[in-house]
Amino acid sequence: MHPRLAASSAKAAKAAIPLHAVTASAAKGWLAKQARGALLTASGFSGAAGELAALPDAKGRIAAWVLGLGDGHDAFALAAASEKLPQGLYRLGDVPAAQGGANAVLAWLMGGYRFDRYKKTVARQTKAGARLLLPKGVDGDEIGRIAQALFLARDLVNTPANDMGPADLEKVARGLARTHGAKIAVTSGAALSKGYPLIAAVGQGSPRSPRLIDLTWGRPKAPRVTLVGKGVCFDTGGLDLKPSAAMLTMKKDMGGAACVLAVADMVMGAKLNLRLRVLIPAVENAVSGSAMRPGDVFASRKGLTVEIGNTDAEGRLVLADALADADDQTPDLLLDVATLTGAARAATGMELPPFFTDDEKLAAGLMRHGMAVQDPLWRLPLWRGYEDTLKSRVADLNNNPAYMYAGAITAALFLNRFVTRTTSWAHLDIPAWTDRPRPGRPIGGEANGARAIYALLKERYGR
Repeated sequence: MHPRLAASSAKAAKAAIPLHAVTASAAKGWLAKQARGALLTASGFSGAAGELAALPDAKGRIAAWVLGLGDGHDAFALAAASEKLPQGLYRLGDVPAAQGGANAVLAWLMGGYRFDRYKKTVARQTKAGARLLLPKGVDGDEIGRIAQALFLARDLVNTPANDMGPADLEKVARGLARTHGAKIAVTSGAALSKGYPLIAAVGQGSPRSPRLIDLTWGRPKAPRVTLVGKGVCFDTGGLDLKPSAAMLTMKKDMGGAACVLAVADMVMGAKLNLRLRVLIPAVENAVSGSAMRPGDVFASRKGLTVEIGNTDAEGRLVLADALADADDQTPDLLLDVATLTGAARAATGMELPPFFTDDEKLAAGLMRHGMAVQDPLWRLPLWRGYEDTLKSRVADLNNNPAYMYAGAITAALFLNRFVTRTTSWAHLDIPAWTDRPRPGRPIGGEANGARAIYALLKERYGR
């Protein structure tokens, strides 16, 4: 069990301090029913989001803690208590259903996340010792595995590119494979240039060599699920150089890879009944004399030729070769996850990643599970009317569509050209980043969609 959780028992329940949570609209009425609740009312407690106050007993000792939920819309508001409470053992008291149960436990663990790898002196505050008594009926081991997988993804995205290049990403994947008894193969060098020419082209400008990471796990005859994650460890934009402001967070451009590794960790840890394959094209899009140029034309693994209209549209190139490989095996389900377009952020923001698919059942499942586990996704159309924007005068395709709008859709259409045999495919265009701090979600890396995907897979392939 996770060290920030405690097993339930009568003795532990008696010793644990109750943690209550109230919305702003319910705070006044709730406090009126509590012994000495008037003290909190007099002190100005209003139930505002993140407000935390101690409720005393008759002897002035802390009888309980009360957390304000504001409007109550944040399902992970309880993470604020995990972030702030001192060392001790706590149990859930009066908590609204939306913030209770398994959701409360995950929120509690999320509140304990820290990225302190580069801090010379890390202050181990007493709040790090706060533990939550596991509510009855909640699988603490399962939630602990999910939290650890999310933290793995966050750590990968938060790690600066000087310590998270293609070889470093490979090392992490190998470690995950060892942990779960998976197999792993890595293609690089001449073999990469021959078999995955678009991946090689994107990475050829960097001294840190590109590679394709290929992890497999599970019974060979089980239903086949393939996850493809964009692993651009840093994106300068190439010769079509990004402005400095746009480059500041480009260590997160391998967020798709981080996300699928998190899903893989959850799947393998839960021992779902599926044959898992994870493909990660790991590259750095750098600027040098050997970097690909605008106007260059490269063959792809699929056989289609691609004109480079913009070197900053590199993510779809590396995904194209990986998707073509995945498609050759016609898995039962194929999902790719990528920090692909700014247009997706303009369309749905940083907290509601869009996805694209022609599979109605898959679309409904991703939407339903995303809402159920508070990891929302939103379907955008794979609109075929924009297909002609992918045309090139000199090649089969251009990676820079001749259209100034609908960039997330045209990117998805480009990827779809490399998925011709698999009938169930979806593309997720995620930010992999939290841009405004909220309880349990500090500014930095995030595995958008990972829990939604895992919930879908668990429903389909759980034992």
